[in-house]
Parts: sequence; structure tokens; C-alpha cells
Amino acid sequence: MGESRLLSPEPDDHPSDGDGTRCVRAGLPAPTPGAPFLPGPVFAAPYHLDPEQGPAAAPNGYGRPDNPTRRLLEAAIGELEGGACRVFASGQAAITGLLLAVLKPGDTVLLPADGYFPVRAFAADTLAGNGVRVVLVPTAGPYPPLHGVRLVLVETPANPGLDVVDLPELAERAHAAGALLAVDNTTATPLGQRPLDLGADLVVASGTKALTGHSDLLLGYLATRSAELLDTLTAWRTATGAVPGAFDAWLAHRSLATLDLRLARQTANAEALARLLSGRADVSGLRWPGLPDDPSYPVASRQLRRVPGVLCFDLGSAARVARFLAASRLVAAATSFGGLHTTADRRAQWGDDTAPGFVRLSCGVEDSADLVADVTAALDATAR
Repeated sequence: MGESRLLSPEPDDHPSDGDGTRCVRAGLPAPTPGAPFLPGPVFAAPYHLDPEQGPAAAPNGYGRPDNPTRRLLEAAIGELEGGACRVFASGQAAITGLLLAVLKPGDTVLLPADGYFPVRAFAADTLAGNGVRVVLVPTAGPYPPLHGVRLVLVETPANPGLDVVDLPELAERAHAAGALLAVDNTTATPLGQRPLDLGADLVVASGTKALTGHSDLLLGYLATRSAELLDTLTAWRTATGAVPGAFDAWLAHRSLATLDLRLARQTANAEALARLLSGRADVSGLRWPGLPDDPSYPVASRQLRRVPGVLCFDLGSAARVARFLAASRLVAAATSFGGLHTTADRRAQWGDDTAPGFVRLSCGVEDSADLVADVTAALDATAR
């Protein structure tokens, strides 16, 4: 494949530490008396240069290629994903940067037919126009022969349908055919699965969602253990300027400390709601990979370290979804997912090819009993 130089995973001085400890300490500088645990954001476009050596004398010369606040965040996410990381201004900036940097005219790319809709729209509008052959494949397969394919991109669990693909098996097939495998890890987060450990060449994700979890910033990232791919992606980001601001990078790093705690409550809430919804005749199409009767459960149970706090279901019509949201006290109508507050999004309103009553519900960190009671009451109020 040509990508032969491998980077070691980000160093982990205490590999036996649990997820909570790793999240709290990821990317922090060595302790210095009188300094904060996480240094404040460095707001700079240009920096002072050495009069003689210029940029060779210090790592910071201009804010677009580098920023010390951004480097700390990249070190933190890299530790969690197990590779070298580059952060971008949004998840869409990261994934489109990956596709444009890696694919050339005449290449073939496999994209998820049931994944994030704007990626498919970008492929149809831009990649195809650039001479890239785009093949759409459902996350759960079946996958066609991969010979002649440059890149396989999967999103697992898929957003919004939550199908799961067997990553080690797909990685083996991709590499045997000379293809790269990239995994969108947005829904799972690096605490739910580490695709690089499962054979993927690249991880791409939106940090806007569960990774940072406070619904107050936009962020994306790419991670890899390939030095060549890292160089390519870094050069692309520098040339296009798709970088997050220093304050967003600082907010994201601050948020990582509570990732384990937030995900634990969100998963518990998703399980409680999934069990509630599975018993209601007025709800159809329930999907949550943690349920034993979910189609993705066999793969998810052996591949995911924890099941995301996102589930989906169908309330039959757009009108009932609206009534349900109006009747609920704790479920807000909002797009995106992974935040502290429970939200629901009727995906068809964004042009996604889902049924009119399809709902993606993202569990927040409210008390489970309160959330179950509220959703029960809202469903009961709109059942007729």
C-alpha cells in the first residue's frame, strides 16, 4: 500500500489505568508548581521569531500550522485512540479533508450508505466531480470485492441507524486487497472502541458530540499510526487552514476529563429507555446495539467496550414526533448528539433518507428514573 512507516501508539506510562483515570490525565503537561493542571488557551496568530534562526528555533511560528493548546489536545486524543492525532475545525472538516487528501482521480472509495448524510452528499457533489468512483455500501454489508479500492470508510455504530460492522474482518479484507480502512468513531468514542487496535489505518470523528459532550464547540479529528498518512493529513490541514481555534481546543481538552463519567450515565440511560421502548406497541423500529435481540448485538457485544447512549425508533409520523417533543419535559428537540442534555432529532427534516417518524434519541446525564418517567408520560400523552 506504500504506507510502511508506522508510528508507535501514543505513550501510556500506566497501561493498567482505567478509563476514568486515563481521561482525567490525558495530554496534561508535567506538573509545575504554581501552574494550572491544564494551561489556559494560547491566543496567537503570529509568535515571536528568533531573529537569526527564524521558525527553526521554536515550535511555534504561526498559528495555522501549530498552536501549543492544540498540541496538548492532540496528545490527549491520541492517547485515547492509540495513535497520532490531528484536530480539525469540525467533524465534517476532518472527514472531507481525509477524502480529499487521500483520494485522487480514478480512485474508488466505499462509503456507508446508511452513515452521516452530509458525507454522502459531499461524495456526490465533490468526489464524483473530481473523478473519484463512489460506491455506497450498507454498514452491515454485504461488501463487494475490494480489489481496486483505494479507501473503505465505515461508520460503526452507524449514524443514525446504529448498525455495526466487524472491524477486524473488514480490515483483513481491505488490506488483502491493498485498500486503506478508515473508521468513523464518532458514535462509539475511543472509550467505546479503538479502531486502530482492531486493524483500521485511520480513525476519523466528530469531537462536537459525545467526546466533548457539552454542546458548546465544533471539533473534528483524525488519528493514525502511519507516518506517511499523518504527513499527508497534516500538510492538507496546513494548506487548507481547517484548524480549530485555541479556545475550542482548550474547551475540548477540559471536557475530556469527564468523558468516562458522562458515557457511563448516557449508556445506563439508553439501556433504561431501550427496555421501556421495547415493550411499547406504539413504538416501532427500535435499535440499540446493547439489546440481545438487536441485529447488531452479536458483533457489538464482542467489539464494543461500551454501547453508546444513542438509540433510534419510529413514532409513525412527523406529527407524532412533534407532539412527543412538546409533551416531554426532559427531551429537547435538537440535532447533533452526545451532550449532557437528552435530545431527539427527527432526521428526515434534514433531508436524511429516513422515515418521517424516525427519531434518533441521544441520552443525556439526567437521572434514569426521571428520564424513563418523562418519556413514558410523553408517549402516553401522544399515543392516541
